[in-house]
Amino acid sequence: MHLEVASFEGNPNLGLFSTATDSFCISGSSRFAKLASEILKVPHHEVLVSESRAIGIFTAANSNGILVPHITEKSEIAEFKKLGINVCMLKTKETALGNLIALNDKGCIMSPYLLPYRKEIFDCFGCEVVIASIAGLDLVGSSCVATNKGFLTHRDCTEREFKIIEDVLKVKGEIGTANFGSPFVGAFIVANSNGFIASEQTTGPELARIDEALGFI
Repeated sequence: MHLEVASFEGNPNLGLFSTATDSFCISGSSRFAKLASEILKVPHHEVLVSESRAIGIFTAANSNGILVPHITEKSEIAEFKKLGINVCMLKTKETALGNLIALNDKGCIMSPYLLPYRKEIFDCFGCEVVIASIAGLDLVGSSCVATNKGFLTHRDCTEREFKIIEDVLKVKGEIGTANFGSPFVGAFIVANSNGFIASEQTTGPELARIDEALGFI
């Protein structure tokens, strides 16, 4: 089985509370471990950022590393390192890094807000980094969910923006929605190359589109 619908302790915003790659899944709850094991098929680690469980808001990650904001506690940085995860702290006033970055192991699209930190982001993720918008918005992380097999992005993504995403991430994708019509798909889906978990309010047609977009069909 490669897909499941769920909530994060009753909250549909799965993507705001967890971050997944082909190497690991991070969330603020041990209850997410079973889903990570069965669907994403990667080790699950329970770690907080700034003493918050909103891991998906504060972090962005691929198999090469995880980017965290400057408000991350020293003990939390130490926990990531103890787990063998390459952790990079970005010293910017922007803290919602997960909302501002969409990436896989092949490429990274980031908000113009992070332009001064492009080199640090490249060093962390080890892939091409490009500045872009999605649907005219700087919230590219909220507007796209990507894996090494495909991506799903905001329903109002323009053709030009879509082509940039394809070129940078080096995978095919689709536009669509989740959680009964929301275009901010990154907030409601957690995915890697092995599978995906979507919010319980995500409809059957939406799940079919996500399945295709992420390369499982």
